Amino acid sequence: MFKRAFTLALFCLYANLLLAQHTNVLISADYDPNEPTICINPKNTNELVAGANLNNVYYSHDSGVSWTQTPVSCPWGIWGDPVMGVDTTGAFYFLHLSNPPNGGSWIDRIVIQKSTDAGVTWSDGTYTGLNGNKAQDKHWIAVDPVTNTIYVTWTQFDHYGTSNPSDSSNILFSKSTNGGLTWTTAKRINKIAGDCEDSDLTAEGAVPCIGPNGEVYVLWSNRNELWFDRSTDGGETWLEEDVLMGAQPTGWDYLVPGINRSNGLPIVVCDRSDGPNKGTLYANWSDQRNGDSNTDIWFSKSTDGGLNWTPATRVNDDNTTRQQFFTWMTLDQATGYLWFVFYDRRNYSDNQTDVYMAVSKDGGSTFKNFKVSESPFTPNENVFFGDYTNVTAHNNVVRPIWTKLVGTELSVWTALIDPDILVETLENTPNSFFSMDPAYPNPFVETTAIAFKLHSMALVTLQLFDLRGQMVAALRENEWLDYGKHIESMDAKSLGLAPGVYVAVLTVDGKILKQKMLKF
Repeated sequence: MFKRAFTLALFCLYANLLLAQHTNVLISADYDPNEPTICINPKNTNELVAGANLNNVYYSHDSGVSWTQTPVSCPWGIWGDPVMGVDTTGAFYFLHLSNPPNGGSWIDRIVIQKSTDAGVTWSDGTYTGLNGNKAQDKHWIAVDPVTNTIYVTWTQFDHYGTSNPSDSSNILFSKSTNGGLTWTTAKRINKIAGDCEDSDLTAEGAVPCIGPNGEVYVLWSNRNELWFDRSTDGGETWLEEDVLMGAQPTGWDYLVPGINRSNGLPIVVCDRSDGPNKGTLYANWSDQRNGDSNTDIWFSKSTDGGLNWTPATRVNDDNTTRQQFFTWMTLDQATGYLWFVFYDRRNYSDNQTDVYMAVSKDGGSTFKNFKVSESPFTPNENVFFGDYTNVTAHNNVVRPIWTKLVGTELSVWTALIDPDILVETLENTPNSFFSMDPAYPNPFVETTAIAFKLHSMALVTLQLFDLRGQMVAALRENEWLDYGKHIESMDAKSLGLAPGVYVAVLTVDGKILKQKMLKF
């Protein structure tokens, strides 16, 4: 009787999971976390590391299902702009601003701390950019997957916050070729300087990325426009003139009700996958060109190394005149898919806020929006919310991160993106070329079988994903199969399948069918 009741309870549990999408996971609500960052290890997608202001660092070794907070300190202090990266050895890097406790100026360098045990412990770190009392701000990181060279770009202020016309802001660059032990002397790469007021006329938000041949690409905002530069020799030389990527009407510094400080600083990524868009550059930002009550998320791309860019395309697909803001974008280098995360108020007439994501699986030709937060929240301009969200992805494991405010309590969250979204759109691809029978038995304990019928010879892939979106088995991998019925048997023990929900994904000549399966 007990065994039957337990089995029924287990069935109900997994039946609920079967219907769930985008399970939200609380990372932490301790120490007023905001401005979050997250990074996945492409060599082991169970390993994720995240951070938030000021010195909050978290790690997960189960693909984001559970999290542990770990203490981090360093000799030069920790002061904001948390950024996480990972190198080709699986070492993680925590970049942040400084606040030296014993001498030195506030934010006088970019500090880089390293973890070789997937975020559990951290080195004291090293730094780059120290230049007297000048302020170093808003950094980001990129790692060359071939050479393991680490690149960092950021803004240097002659005097932060001043309106003195003789002071300027510039984009700096530094790299490490020895795993972050030492860094090259910071080098200015922009030609057009900004002011030091930390607003629209300031050069801010430099983000680097790496091309398929080791190119280093950088994008930033300055003077109500988006600017681009590149190096093809590891950062030794750069273009003679900055490339004007496009306009950013109303600038990067704008107001959103309920947000203490908001911005539309850009992100750039490059497709290094083996897909059809290899080498394409993608840019993402937000601005208020459609009105101060209608902030939107924008996108552009370049197929010639950043010299020319397409006109801005809107990512958010709502028909409202409401706010979408704090966007971030990443590219899954295993699939070539683009993933976006942003705050969204399309569903409300007040300041209630959801978290939305968008995905493009065709190089930015189309975008599919979907809500990822389980409940709305209302920011309060008296509570600092940070300056960005973040998202990381590899091999269809996609994890966004965002800040949430309930009352006066800040917290940071991620979500387990449902495999249905990962693999294709919410619906199976319509087709008349093949069919997929229900797995039998389903649910199953030890073995089951998937049957499908081809109407002609075709290229077939059959994969199994777990609830976290991680591929657990490749039953067929780009195999030519003849017309007729095919039956694929699955043995849970040989595949190492634990009890849970799985998604079988059948891809035939680029078209997809899928079904959920329950393993007791």
